[in-house]
Amino acid sequence: MDRNGRSYGSKFGSKRNWLLVIGIILVGANLRGPLTSVGVLIPFIREDLAISNAVAGAITTLPLLAFALLSPIAPKIANRIGMERTVALSLVILIAGIAVRSISGINFLFLGTFFIGLAISVGNVLIPGIIKVKFPYKIGLMMGIYAIFMNVFGALGSGVSAPLASMGNFGWQGSLGMWLILAAVSLLVWLPQLKEKEDRQAGVKKDKDSSLLRSPLAWKITIFMGSQSLIFYTLVTWLPDILQQNGYDSNAAGWMVFLMQFAIIPVTFVVPVVAEKMKNQVALSFMTGALFITGLAGLLQGSALLVPLWAILIGVAAGSAFSLSMMFFTLRTKDGKEAATLSGMAQSFGYLLAAVGPVLVGALHDITGGWTLPLTLLIALAVIILIVGTASGKKGQVTA
Repeated sequence: MDRNGRSYGSKFGSKRNWLLVIGIILVGANLRGPLTSVGVLIPFIREDLAISNAVAGAITTLPLLAFALLSPIAPKIANRIGMERTVALSLVILIAGIAVRSISGINFLFLGTFFIGLAISVGNVLIPGIIKVKFPYKIGLMMGIYAIFMNVFGALGSGVSAPLASMGNFGWQGSLGMWLILAAVSLLVWLPQLKEKEDRQAGVKKDKDSSLLRSPLAWKITIFMGSQSLIFYTLVTWLPDILQQNGYDSNAAGWMVFLMQFAIIPVTFVVPVVAEKMKNQVALSFMTGALFITGLAGLLQGSALLVPLWAILIGVAAGSAFSLSMMFFTLRTKDGKEAATLSGMAQSFGYLLAAVGPVLVGALHDITGGWTLPLTLLIALAVIILIVGTASGKKGQVTA
């Protein structure tokens, strides 16, 4: 609702509504690309800065730590200054982070990356809330549009970063710095939203409720959320290196990561619709775990010819797992407050778990000199996803 009590969800016809829709699209476009673009550039960064694989893996881990740190705090900030202003502030921080990250030097790289993680965590938390408040009758449509642009630009980040870095003297700094343009345009388009007054409590307020920490189901959902995030961000970071060891050049490896992420896009539309209509989500959860296991086992087998198939299967699994995580927040809770509490718990603890992945896998590769042990570890994690996913998929609610 706007300040006069009119619903934004009633129509898209006004200029103000279209600016908000475009703003949401652009903010969503910033929520994955600045992170997924790093994985394919790891070889460039590692060679230029003379760092180990474990240190390189921390480039992906830092944003995940930022997610874990700020996810439960972002709604409180929004309650004080408003959701629109909080998103605008996050875009300013994102611009600063991208600029700092593109300066040569390991310290600037890590500092900028941490700022980027803080900025993106705000969008992750608040944009769904803004959609719920501003478009109460078009939540599904707006969430679908938002997810598409988030994943498309995430895929583009993996696909175009290596070719850009190879152009002339552009380098990895220039390739990562290109995201500054999108962030700046997004901020300019978002600025008109700062004129809108809002009920700051709507859609974001939640009381502290630690009782879910004692819920076995809540922890299963949290482990499911964290495990699928760990696999996704670990592969975004290290899949290019894994494929290059199997004979792919950096550009071709980047496009395989693009293919994996492109496969996510249609799934994020289909799974929520199907999951909502089912009596329980056990079959979907089992399928998700099985696809992860199959795709990762295929990578472990090492056939370069079948890599596109494995990339697609992993992408479908990742898209399904992410969508199921979001659906569990609503299907396994009794009301909006409890859903928000579960979401905050799962994202905070889940991203903390996910942060371990890139560094641990990089360290295991440094120790063993190969990718067999790291991939075996990810397969074991996929088995855990299958187990806790099927448990989370059973009809029921977290106990408060």
